[in-house]
Amino acid sequence: MSWSFETDSEFQAQLDWIETFTKEEIEPLDLVFRGPGDPWDPKSPAAKAMQPLRDIVKEKRLWACHLGPELGGEGYGQVKLGLMNEILGRSRFGPSVFGCQAPDSGNAEILAHFGTTEQKEKYLQPLLDGKIASCYSMTEPQAGSDPAEFTCTASKDGDEWVINGQKWFASHARFSEFLLVMVVTDPNKPIHEGASIILVEQGTPGMEIIRNAAVGPYVEQGDGVHAYINFDNCRVPSENMLGEEGQGFLVAQTRLGGGRVHHAMRSVGVLKKAMDMMCERVLSRTTKGELLANKQFTQDKIADTYTQILQYRLHVLYTAWLIDKYKEYNREVRKEIAAIKAATPKVLQEVIYRAMHLHGSIGVSDETPLMTMWASIPELGMVDGPSEVHKVTVARTILRDYEAAPDLFPSYHTPTQRAQAMAKYGHYLDEA
Repeated sequence: MSWSFETDSEFQAQLDWIETFTKEEIEPLDLVFRGPGDPWDPKSPAAKAMQPLRDIVKEKRLWACHLGPELGGEGYGQVKLGLMNEILGRSRFGPSVFGCQAPDSGNAEILAHFGTTEQKEKYLQPLLDGKIASCYSMTEPQAGSDPAEFTCTASKDGDEWVINGQKWFASHARFSEFLLVMVVTDPNKPIHEGASIILVEQGTPGMEIIRNAAVGPYVEQGDGVHAYINFDNCRVPSENMLGEEGQGFLVAQTRLGGGRVHHAMRSVGVLKKAMDMMCERVLSRTTKGELLANKQFTQDKIADTYTQILQYRLHVLYTAWLIDKYKEYNREVRKEIAAIKAATPKVLQEVIYRAMHLHGSIGVSDETPLMTMWASIPELGMVDGPSEVHKVTVARTILRDYEAAPDLFPSYHTPTQRAQAMAKYGHYLDEA
């Protein structure tokens, strides 16, 4: 068995180019285009600014690398994708410039696997090219992400599905060409056997966006990118169901596992950026007669931050390696995906808080990126399921490998173990 923590030199050269390109060409976009939907809205002025950068990425053969060659990508495994996303996470425009932005990347994979020929012709290639945007609509206002509480239904009427109900926090719905909507198609079955995914085209009669929520406060309330949607007898053709009826969650798995790894590695990029700012600040600021960097409390924070980031990063890369190894989401893979998902908001909270604290008042102002980073932490603790749900998954998977003690006292009961050890080795004491 061989172990390696090295990246081959050819791909490392690509990563080095991506890092320079991201810092010099992409990160400045964050300072110019500050609207909540700018990185994803094809009609935003930012889209024109991104196009020349996207052309360069395509020339470098680094566009949509998560897709196979048949879809115009490089078919990279999760480790390579993770290392790329670690860099792209420094800017909210990074994934969009490289054609791997959520939710479009996952929705493209669903369409590629389950879409009809007509749906692929109409939506897939424009989506892959970054010409249009899409939405994945699952959560509901009364249920959050708990599918057992979903009430948005679709019933069959001839050759159409009729959708009724509401969806909440449907990201990017306002400028999407289509939505992939999770609906209950058989309320008499358990939800994982009674839910389906249906493609709903933008502008379909019966679908109304009530308002658009934003993460954090914005000047104009209702100008965010997370839609509250009402479906009132919204009719779509029967062929708009993706996959088999009742297999919605199986279809959704096409997009979730790798996406969570990418979210986590982008979070590594955020963490490293926060640490870069932290280290520059403490080497630039003097208080009580000496550099902040020379204070032991500061050094404690720097050391803890470095260790936490490294531990988290290695865990995410290990998870990516497992996905590449097994090529499917078995129990071990699902456990690690859940673990890194649950760990993400906690490590962000601790690292970014330290960075803000060491910056002083400017760290909590709008004159550094830190408060923007801070505002996104609660969201990451809820999207794709709350952290608590993922911790339950981790715990249950771990406990399957253990058994209860067979007797009254635990198996590690010291008096019992010592008696057994004395029976095995005690005669050496007698001989001595």
